[in-house]
Amino acid sequence: MRVVALIAGVACLLTVLLDAFQTIILPRRATGRFRLTRIFYIVTWMPWGWAAQRLRNARMRETAFSFYGPLSLIFLLMVWATAMVLGFALVFFALGSPFIDAGRHAGFRSDIYVSGTTIFTLGLGDVTPLDPWSRALVIVEAGTGFGFLAVVMGYFPVLYSAFSRREVSISLLDARAGSPPTAAELMRRHSYEGAEQALIMLLMEWERWSAELLESHISYPQLCYFRSQHTNQSWLSALTAILDTSALLISGVRGQEARQAQLTFAMARHALVDLAQIFSRRPANQAPDRLPPERYQKLFEVLCASSATLCRDEFSQERLREMRALYEGYAEALSRFLRMPLPPWMAEQPHKDNWITVARVRTRAEEANADLPAPAQDAARTMPPLIDHHHDF
Repeated sequence: MRVVALIAGVACLLTVLLDAFQTIILPRRATGRFRLTRIFYIVTWMPWGWAAQRLRNARMRETAFSFYGPLSLIFLLMVWATAMVLGFALVFFALGSPFIDAGRHAGFRSDIYVSGTTIFTLGLGDVTPLDPWSRALVIVEAGTGFGFLAVVMGYFPVLYSAFSRREVSISLLDARAGSPPTAAELMRRHSYEGAEQALIMLLMEWERWSAELLESHISYPQLCYFRSQHTNQSWLSALTAILDTSALLISGVRGQEARQAQLTFAMARHALVDLAQIFSRRPANQAPDRLPPERYQKLFEVLCASSATLCRDEFSQERLREMRALYEGYAEALSRFLRMPLPPWMAEQPHKDNWITVARVRTRAEEANADLPAPAQDAARTMPPLIDHHHDF
């Protein structure tokens, strides 16, 4: 019995320490199907997602989903701490519970009590060790608890820093592609004169964003459960919208931006596929068609109306379908698992946002400026902007 307890205690401690090392410290993908962290997220996410999905109010449903990411970190730390307390208690029990307990006869309950007070560095002193081995083990446990606390304190800032970097670009995409972001809206808002360079710069930024997403979320998969600030936004919808836009540029748009679209598509697809593999998600084979033929025709009409330089021939739709097959299955699989809806190719009913309001004001300004005589137009262009130094903020 004592030998079994010793083996179980040592195995429990090694499992927790190795799992914590791979989850927090190791800067690469953790391996192993029976890792404690992996089992924890499998056991907790499925019922949480099922319960949150039953909420009818969209805002409440998204709020429930947003609670899971931060709460899972707290509960994961509690699981690690509980496992370590149990592991050291089993080792103490294997040594014969070598303690002086003034309240009762020393046994497994005393072992649990000593292990808990030691690993959290309480040091109450009402139960004391008898022999050198137990005293040495108490010191080791206290050092383990102190080191574990120090590592955890450095763990949360790293996670939230990566989360903040991810969300900045997602928020910026709102003014460039709508909410939720769509490929049609992104192309439409980049249809002005000289927009090719702006679109190239945007794709370059998202190529780097995809690389940062891959690096941070491979090391810390817990970040995938963290939701964005707004209901219509998510890292998955933003990544899919960029892939949609890149696929459209590669398959059917003439211009210099198609070259950068190839680089962005390759990096974004790499991130999407690797993150799907992290959660053991295979491509969804029976996913609904996000762009049926009639929707493709509507998309083409919208892009033509926005003066996009399209290259449409009898094989353009087939080329786009070939590009979509490279990533849509993985996106759909992650969407089902994480309960994050994918964006449409074009919005059915565009939401009112700041960009639309600003665009209307700018259109009226351009119309008014067009009615002025040529000298007045030149003066308006060279006139310095008015600066209001009286702010209420």
